[in-house]
Amino acid sequence: MRGRSAERERIERLLDAARQGTSGVLLVHGEAGIGKTALLDHAAARADGGRVLRVEGIESEMELAFGGLHQLFLPVLPLVDTLPPPQAEAMRAVFGLSADGVRDRFTVGLAVLTLLSEAAADGPLLCLVDDAQWLDQPSVDMLTFAARRLRAEGVVMLFAVRDGAPGAAVKGLPQLLVDGLDRAAAAELLPGLPPYVADRVMAEARGNPLALIELSAALTPAQRAGQLGPLALPEAAAGLPSRIQDGFREQIRRLPEAARLVLLVAAADDTGDLTTVLRAAAALGAAVEDLEPAERAGFLLLSGAVVRFRHPLVRYAAYQGAPLARRIAAHRALAEVLGADGQAHRRAWHLAAASTGPDDLVAEELERVAEWAGSRQGMASASAAYERAARLTADPLLRARRLVLAAQRAADAGQDERCGALADQVTVPLADPGVAASLARARAVVELGYRRPETAARILLDGAEATGAGRPDMVASLLTDAVHAAWSAGSAALIGEIAARAPGLPVLAVPARLFTVDVPGAPAVAAGSDGPGAPGEPGAPGACDVPGALDALGTLSALVAGGRATEAGLMDRLMTGIYGQLAGDHAAAREAATGAVAHCREQGIGGWLPTTLHLLARTELALGRLDEASAHAAEGLQLAEYYDLAHRAAHLRATLAMLAGLRGDEEHSNALAGEALAYTRPRGVGRGTADARWALGLLELGLGRAGTALEHLESARAEGDHPLLALPLLADLVEAAGRAGRPERAAEPARLLGEWAAALGQSALSAAARRCQALTGPDGTAEEHFTAALILHEGGSDYERARTALLYGEWLRRVRRQIDAREQLRSALESFDRLGARPWAARARAELAAAGGETGLTAREDGPISLLSPQEREVVRLAAAGASNREIAAQLFLSPRTVGHHLYRAFPKLGISSRTELASLLAS
Repeated sequence: MRGRSAERERIERLLDAARQGTSGVLLVHGEAGIGKTALLDHAAARADGGRVLRVEGIESEMELAFGGLHQLFLPVLPLVDTLPPPQAEAMRAVFGLSADGVRDRFTVGLAVLTLLSEAAADGPLLCLVDDAQWLDQPSVDMLTFAARRLRAEGVVMLFAVRDGAPGAAVKGLPQLLVDGLDRAAAAELLPGLPPYVADRVMAEARGNPLALIELSAALTPAQRAGQLGPLALPEAAAGLPSRIQDGFREQIRRLPEAARLVLLVAAADDTGDLTTVLRAAAALGAAVEDLEPAERAGFLLLSGAVVRFRHPLVRYAAYQGAPLARRIAAHRALAEVLGADGQAHRRAWHLAAASTGPDDLVAEELERVAEWAGSRQGMASASAAYERAARLTADPLLRARRLVLAAQRAADAGQDERCGALADQVTVPLADPGVAASLARARAVVELGYRRPETAARILLDGAEATGAGRPDMVASLLTDAVHAAWSAGSAALIGEIAARAPGLPVLAVPARLFTVDVPGAPAVAAGSDGPGAPGEPGAPGACDVPGALDALGTLSALVAGGRATEAGLMDRLMTGIYGQLAGDHAAAREAATGAVAHCREQGIGGWLPTTLHLLARTELALGRLDEASAHAAEGLQLAEYYDLAHRAAHLRATLAMLAGLRGDEEHSNALAGEALAYTRPRGVGRGTADARWALGLLELGLGRAGTALEHLESARAEGDHPLLALPLLADLVEAAGRAGRPERAAEPARLLGEWAAALGQSALSAAARRCQALTGPDGTAEEHFTAALILHEGGSDYERARTALLYGEWLRRVRRQIDAREQLRSALESFDRLGARPWAARARAELAAAGGETGLTAREDGPISLLSPQEREVVRLAAAGASNREIAAQLFLSPRTVGHHLYRAFPKLGISSRTELASLLAS
């Protein structure tokens, strides 16, 4: 019953009313397999001890007059004797219990009505009439006669009718159309299928539950692994075992041969264009007149120049029921027609479907199709075309190249698992260094996406070394990918090792100058080692050429902004954003991240979109744009989960955990961070682990649990082997140490932050450094540092400025400057409140009250309702008043499913789990 909440709700309202003595009737209709019987089963399960009578129409018994009526009332046949004599006599005649004939149908109808009432005398009665189109017409007439006259008997009658099927007509009853499932509900019926395969099945099934189940069951192992082209699903060798499917096959077999031929061509075609179908069918000896039997049988729907199958399973019955030779002939005929129309991409697929062995000419056509699809953002389609081309290729070297290209496009489309499966089919070693390099990148995608990022970096580094002489043009992209993987691992030593291979390359020049072994404040590590050694002594960071790194970052930013980035343009943008964040230039980082997101959207590179959205969310978080950060991180996580990109999802969960913590959603923050850590720790995803620990530390700090916050933040810092990797969290660590009464654990990170801030010259870092100096230095210099920090915050993050104002206000109150303290605390409170940072607002409010200030409620503090969006507020208000989802939808011009979605999002924000709690919550 997935995705059927509105339908269930309507039926359950009828059942509830029947318990109060009110009768109700509903005609449930829709196409075959859409879920009508399941809804009737649901009604039976919810009858709660009431009497249930049920009849199911059977096509072979349609001519047996009153047979359906007899089957329905068989369990209560003794009640016939309680009817008034004329009605009892009429029922006995109907059921063949007397020799009398059926003379008066009106009396029979009244008898049916009375019999239903008698059956409901001891409690509610549920009467289910399934497949009513195959019931005999006299039974349907008498049941609908009674149904239209039910009022206060406590009877519910549900009729289920298949749309478009010939048979008995059910008229004059309230109707409930059962339509296709939405995407989310349909996906739940396809467990275990990769998203791109599930997408195809959902598109073909059109939301029909039976079609979803049967089409997925009919997939061959190769198709389940992802070998899907536009024409792949009809090629399934497995049967579709069901009564409905068998019925479709039998009805198709009854058609004239020419009609079956037209039906086959329409099933093999993927355009739905009537002219194309007729021209191809004509080449096989059929004509337009041969459409008539299929149309009259209800298999095809014709509208203008479009031909469509009435039911998704009819297409597969028509295709799979045809012999192989005829299927091949249909595809060849379609290829000829489409080729003449200039549709080369469709022609190539039909030629491939008609191929029974290697065919170099068709493979070449498919490769051109792949290039065409890739240039139009169709990365998944390009991958499928390359893969099919590889299967038709006899030359092993050319086959390997096409498989590698298929793997690369699969990665671009977010199909990382399929990328790995394709890469595993390539026979190594490879003589072509370019293909070998591309294979290394494909394997690294899988390693980074599901296993250890450090191993991915090593694969790419080894690939660059092996490729260098033969394909020097590919070294840059391999090394850039390797740096990105090493960054995810959180290994500065590995980053430095990779960057040292080509320090003159713009995208590697920054880490080549920053991530050196002999860095003040960094643990003593050897290049390539796996972990930190003993901490070194902090000192001036000039030893690692910070000015040179900043110059290199400026050069790289200019290249990316000017559109003159290298072939690996996306990775250049990504690394520019990462380096900008590292250097504290969050505005420049956001610009690069925005460009990376736009690049993914424009080029259709869905696989990398979650990564770029994560970077964008981090830059917005650093700039204090919490709502924007939340929106982009949530979108990224949704995409990552949909594509099953576990690595990217872990990074996004860590970011969302931080945002939830800032807003005081402790349960959600802990859950997200816990999920992230469960993935990152065993796989050595150092950056993800550090971010999740940082999120937990910031949550605890905001809630006033400084000791626990300090432990989390020090653990996060320890995840990196270079001071720069921990630079963004040092200010939080310093505050946590001070509030926990451990000033000795604050001094070194405060000093290190100051040194790097001075070297990097970014106002955001300098402001954080001055705030930390105020916290760790003597009281005599604190005010100077606080005021300097506030000036440096101008134009930057409102959240960070509020943090500084809060600490400054606390210090002013401590030195008994209450009036000055109130000014800073009020400013902090207003900013926290506007941002929705509730724990920090609560802390500012408590400090302001202690300083004697007014702490009246502000916009975000007027109760949990303030956490909702305007649309959610309106939906919640109407739901609290007792309106149903459909009633709310009608008032707000939304769909019922959208209303349900708003409530689903609102309940956790309000801290409730059902709509029954809404009224009391809003009243309070």
